[in-house]
Amino acid sequence: MIPLGARVREGTTRFAVRSPRAERVWLCLFTGRSETRHEMARDGEVWTLELPEDLSGARYGYRAAGKWAPEQGCWFDPAKLLVDPYAVELDRRFRQDPRLAAFGKDTAAIVPKARVPASQPSVPVETPRFAAGGLVYEINVRAFTMRHPDVPRRLRGTVAALAHPAVVAHLKKLHVTAVELMPVVAWIDERHLPPLGLVNAWGYNPVAMMALDPGLCPGGVAELRKTVAALHAEGIGVLLDLVFNHTGESDVEGGVISMRGLDDAVYGRAPDGALINDSGCGNTLDFANPAVRRIALDAMRHFVSQCGVDGFRFDLAPILARGPGFDPAAPIFAEIEDDPLLSSRVLIAEPWDIGPGGYQLANFPAHWLEWNDRFRDDVRRFWREEEGVGKLATRLAGSSDIFGPHWPHADCRSVNFLAAHDGFTLADTVSYAHRHNEANGEENRDGHGENYSWNNGAEGPTDDPHVLARRAHDLRALLGTLFASTGTIMLTAGDEFGRTQQGNNNAYCQDNEIGWIDWESRDLALEDHVARLSLVRAKRRAWFARFPDTVAWHRLDGEPKSVADWENPHSEGFVYEAREQDGGIRVEVRRHDREVRLAAI
Repeated sequence: MIPLGARVREGTTRFAVRSPRAERVWLCLFTGRSETRHEMARDGEVWTLELPEDLSGARYGYRAAGKWAPEQGCWFDPAKLLVDPYAVELDRRFRQDPRLAAFGKDTAAIVPKARVPASQPSVPVETPRFAAGGLVYEINVRAFTMRHPDVPRRLRGTVAALAHPAVVAHLKKLHVTAVELMPVVAWIDERHLPPLGLVNAWGYNPVAMMALDPGLCPGGVAELRKTVAALHAEGIGVLLDLVFNHTGESDVEGGVISMRGLDDAVYGRAPDGALINDSGCGNTLDFANPAVRRIALDAMRHFVSQCGVDGFRFDLAPILARGPGFDPAAPIFAEIEDDPLLSSRVLIAEPWDIGPGGYQLANFPAHWLEWNDRFRDDVRRFWREEEGVGKLATRLAGSSDIFGPHWPHADCRSVNFLAAHDGFTLADTVSYAHRHNEANGEENRDGHGENYSWNNGAEGPTDDPHVLARRAHDLRALLGTLFASTGTIMLTAGDEFGRTQQGNNNAYCQDNEIGWIDWESRDLALEDHVARLSLVRAKRRAWFARFPDTVAWHRLDGEPKSVADWENPHSEGFVYEAREQDGGIRVEVRRHDREVRLAAI
């Protein structure tokens, strides 16, 4: 199999790009504004070229000629400069422009150029610095660091900022097991955002699978590699949130920027030829196509071998197993399992997409972890006094009704969370009954309509001490529930000290003070409370990875919990204790008092 991408070896540089239906392909090298084209030779589905010099750092792209018939999946336009799907670094960020979608309009002036990567040794593959039952800390790199007072301005908004001592100290205070970085791969804004004066602030619209975003990671692979090493030195793992479900080339009105101009067959199509839209973004990558699986696997291998990452979270993960329907025995799972670099990595699925049969919670391989939205919703509903103690106990015990009674033979697969990047922040969950997304320019129609949130008597900001007190108690109760739960837990950065997005539950386009974390105004008392909860959990991590064999459940008055007690909708809580010779844990839930007590015993 021909290695794809640009590679420097022994004083020569070899280029290879896959384009099965192209008639001609050119490598385009750029020096300043000058472009030099070299025609490539076909080798089956791949086009190759070797130049007798070390071109490390050189800027390049491709052009492809052939049939122009979009209705037939042929988008060949030699006027379009195409980004190498295997690019690992780019010279600038993507930006929307009508010329990207206009046939015959040259795009060399507006499309980022890839840089030829210098040859460097791989990072030694080590055991992931993560274990089930730990704390995953979800981070939007730019939003997390833009307003951090201790991070130098030159580093704010970048991957390098995560290695700053002040940031590391915060992570260690919370006993974070691994950070999960929202997309750091280069993305393009959705077409509707520039006219609104907005940008994509989250990154879930990539163009190439492994090209680091020059804004987030201006130092390229070396910057990510150095940051991962710095966090590893502190015992903190690094997980990357990868978007393999679609690309920023979008629907049929979208641009010809990379894969569309080389091989449109990477995108799934219905029998009538229409683009499949299981991602909600207009185009869905077809994982029944071996070429799609190859680039996804190669991207993961790159981030492991060149950057040392510990694992991945997959956005809209059912798409990885579609062909077009979801198959729990899809080829991608075996291919990952058989790969010596990938089989040991932490793998986390967001187990839903918007396609037919798209909700696949608990249907991923047994060694994968899965985001458990049922935990989020049922815990919120319990504290909103709409759900009983039986359901809460099931969620605390690892959601055996969903994942099956697999313990004590395996670690719990559930990733329990109360809030994520998508939806209300935790503080907004107890401060807003309704979404307030007016700033997104869609007349408050976007984002989830039902959040199982409540405002405690006032919508949004208030000076009422009684409302503020109830909110404070609710936050502690919610966080106590999370940290007491069996499974891996996830906390979105800033929720430990009451971050707000002003009621916006879809802040993907708010690269501003709505989306940026306000470090100066954080609730330090709440942060200290979370640190104490996390310390208890860290000391007993194995107890939370799988539910203990022997547990005693009691009513709040100390009597054993009966079936009638579990079914009583007015039951205010419970106590459970698990003990072994080396200690144990005790959890006490009191709904009336808005309190959860977690202790090591």
